Amino acid sequence: MQKYGELLRMLLEKRGIVDEAQAEIFLNPDYKRDLHDPFLMRDTEKACVRLYKAVENKEKIVIYADYDCDGIPGAVILNDLFLLLGYKNYEVYIPQRNSEGYGLNLDAIKQFAKSGVKLLITVDLGITAVAEVAQAEVDGIDVIITDHHIPQEILPRACAILNPKADDYPEKMLCGAGVAFKFVQGFLKKYGEYFKIKEGSEKWMLDMAGLATLSDMVPLLGENRAISYFGIKVLKKSPRPGLQKLLAKMNIDQRYLSPDDIGFMVAPRLNAASRMDDPMRAYELLATEDEREAGALADHLSKINDERKTIVTSIMRETNKKLESYEHKEVIVIGNPKWRVGILGLVAGKISDTYKKPVFVWGKDENDCIKGSCRSDGSVSVVELMTETSESFLDFGGHELAGGFTVHSEKIHFLEETLSVTFNKIKRVKKDDEITYDIKAGLDAVNLKNWREIEKMEPFGLGNPKPVFLFEDVKIEKIKKFGKNGSGEHLEIVFSDFNLNRAKAISFFSSVDSFKNKLREGLAVNLLATFDLSRFRGREELRLRIEDII
Repeated sequence: MQKYGELLRMLLEKRGIVDEAQAEIFLNPDYKRDLHDPFLMRDTEKACVRLYKAVENKEKIVIYADYDCDGIPGAVILNDLFLLLGYKNYEVYIPQRNSEGYGLNLDAIKQFAKSGVKLLITVDLGITAVAEVAQAEVDGIDVIITDHHIPQEILPRACAILNPKADDYPEKMLCGAGVAFKFVQGFLKKYGEYFKIKEGSEKWMLDMAGLATLSDMVPLLGENRAISYFGIKVLKKSPRPGLQKLLAKMNIDQRYLSPDDIGFMVAPRLNAASRMDDPMRAYELLATEDEREAGALADHLSKINDERKTIVTSIMRETNKKLESYEHKEVIVIGNPKWRVGILGLVAGKISDTYKKPVFVWGKDENDCIKGSCRSDGSVSVVELMTETSESFLDFGGHELAGGFTVHSEKIHFLEETLSVTFNKIKRVKKDDEITYDIKAGLDAVNLKNWREIEKMEPFGLGNPKPVFLFEDVKIEKIKKFGKNGSGEHLEIVFSDFNLNRAKAISFFSSVDSFKNKLREGLAVNLLATFDLSRFRGREELRLRIEDII
C-alpha cells in the first residue's frame, strides 16, 4: 500500500481495503477481469438462441421496458443491438406510468398478438408477471424476461429468464439495464462474428448501462463498479445527439460529466417524461440520431421537469399545512384526488425526510383509481408493511425503502390507522443518528492535491459513498444565499479555523434553519462535509459540500 498517498491509504483502509492487490482491483477497474461471463446467467444461452432465431426468421419483436431511468436506457441498449444487426422489424413499448402503471399488462399483450408479434423482450420488469407471460404464450408470443427485481416463489413460464436474483450469477445487484447489457454482451459473444460485428462493439453501450447503474441506487461495487466506471468514460465521449443536447441545455461540459450530474440533473429530466408526459420522449431523446429532434426533445424534457418542480412545490405547501394541523400516527398517509400520481414518490420522499417516518401519498389516476407511492425512513420495509396489510390494497410492489400501491376506495380513510397498527408489530430499532465520518481534518486539507487522491476512488454512490470529513470547531465567517433567478434556495458559507485557513462550502435546498442550531455569522460549529470540484462556467473551484453542521 506504500505506493499510494497517505490520505488515499487511510480512506481505502476505512473501506476494508488493506492490501495492494485489493487496492489495485478497486482503483483500476478492468473490463475483461471485472465483467463476468454473461453465460453465467442461467438462461443466457436460451435467450441468445431464441433472439437469433427471431432475427433469422424476420419475426416481429417488441422491447417492453419500464418507464424510469433504468428501463429506458436498457431499451436503448437493445435498440443499439438491432441497429448493429441492421434489424428493423421491432418496436419499443414503454407503458404509461399514470394510466397503465408498472409492469407487463394484458391489454398491451393483446395488441401485440393482433399485430403479429412473435417475441417480447422485457427490460427491468416481468419477473412477477406470471399471468401476463402465460397470456403471451397462449397468444403465440415467446417472452424473454430481463429483470433485476426480487422473484416470487412461482416464476413466469417464460422462454428465458435473465435475472441475477433468480439464479447463481455472481453479481446479484445489477440494475435492469445492467441485465439487458449482459444479454447483448452474451449475444455478441455468441453471434457477433456471424453478423460481422466488430469485437467489443457493446462497449459503446456502456454509456446507457452506466447511466442506469448510477441512477438506480444499486451498490457501486464489484461488476457494478466496473460498469459505472467505464460507463462514465463512455458517457463523456458519447456521440448520442440527445444526450449532448440535454447536457448543453444544463450547461454541463460533457468532458467533465460526473455521477452527481447524472443523479441530480440528467436522471430527473429523463424521469420527468413518465411523471409528466409520455416516457417515450425520454427514450426518443437517448435513441435518436437526428440533431434537430434531439434539440427539441432536450428542450421539452427540461420544460416539463420545471413544471414537475412547480407542482411538487405546491403539493408540498399543501401537505405541510395539513400535517401541521393534526397529530400524525406512526405511519403518515396523506392524499388528494387532484394530485398527479406520477410525482407522488418525490413528495413521499420529501415528507419522510422531514418527519422521519414511513409515508404513503395517494392521488387518483386517469382511470379513477386511488394510486400512490410510499417511502420508508429505514424503520420498516414498506413492502413488508403492505404485505402484512394486503387486504387494504388492490395491488402493491417495490423495494424495502420505496414502493407503489393501489387502494380500495372505501379503505383509503382507514389506511393510516391500519398501517400504523401493523408498523408497531414489525418495526425495526432505528439507529440513533450518530456522527459518522471518514477522517478528521483541518481546513488546510481542502486542497487540489487531496482532491486528486479522493478522485481515484470514483465513481461514488451507493456502496461507495464520498468520503466525509469532520472539521471541528470551525467558525462561520460569511453566509450567502444563492439560486436560480435569485431564488436564494441554496446556501454558500465561508468557514475558517484557528490557523486562519478558509474554505467555501455549499448546501443545496437549505436555509439557516435547516440544521440543529440556527446558523449565524461568528458561530463556532463542527462541520461534516465532502469535497466538491465545481466547474461552473468552465472555472474549476474546489469547495466543500455540507453533509451536516452540529
